[in-house]
Amino acid sequence: MTTAPDAAVEKAHGTAGVGATARIVARADGRGGTAALPVLESDGPLALRRTRGSGDEARVMLVGAMSGPLGGDRFAVEAEVGAGARLRVGSAAATIALPGQAKGEAHYGVRIEVAAGGELHWLPEQLISAKGSDLYVSTRVDLAEGARLVFREEQVLGRSGEESGRLTSRLGVWSGGRPLLDQQVSCGPGAPGGWDGPAVLGGYRALGQLVVVRPEFAERVPGPKVLGETAVRTPLAGPAVLVSALAPDALGLRRLLDDALAELDD
Repeated sequence: MTTAPDAAVEKAHGTAGVGATARIVARADGRGGTAALPVLESDGPLALRRTRGSGDEARVMLVGAMSGPLGGDRFAVEAEVGAGARLRVGSAAATIALPGQAKGEAHYGVRIEVAAGGELHWLPEQLISAKGSDLYVSTRVDLAEGARLVFREEQVLGRSGEESGRLTSRLGVWSGGRPLLDQQVSCGPGAPGGWDGPAVLGGYRALGQLVVVRPEFAERVPGPKVLGETAVRTPLAGPAVLVSALAPDALGLRRLLDDALAELDD
């Protein structure tokens, strides 16, 4: 989503940080397709672009117009998928959390709602925590009963050969008003002790998860399974499974999560 910073971009952010909220609303066309995106609202460094979809699915790409989030920035993305609509959201490149002129923690919030019969594939590129950055990511997904979801989250601690910044990430997924998942992880300088120990990351620098919610899982959810040495699939208390994975780098992490999703699709 972002590119390397330059002096002009740093100046544009200023010392108080940048606030921006992008919004997506997808609606079914009543004929079995998702022709309508009545809201596709970009804001500041968060630019949304509709791309060519396949079948009855609408596709949107999130494109970073400036580097960030930097220190003090507050970014948010909101997505709403109506009944019977299908939406796939990706990003054009990785998001890089960077230190900035403004002091303090940067915030990146994601808020998602999917109506009954709606389907969302949320598949952005990795979030990279660069040295000196301090970012809090908060994601809340609210699904109506009968909604479908594929949600991927990937985080990389530091660029190649670089120490990590501080990264705290909280993910909550609710279905039919009931919690499926509510978890938080904090990594990097200043994080609670043990984050890099054998009980958490064990020295790995790429961590990710995949949440898959399908109505048919209410009848028969895939059971727990070890997926190689550093990934595991866990059924949740609802029509959903969670895949958690660690890897030395972003490429290895993506392969683990892609393989896990392919197995669920078989």
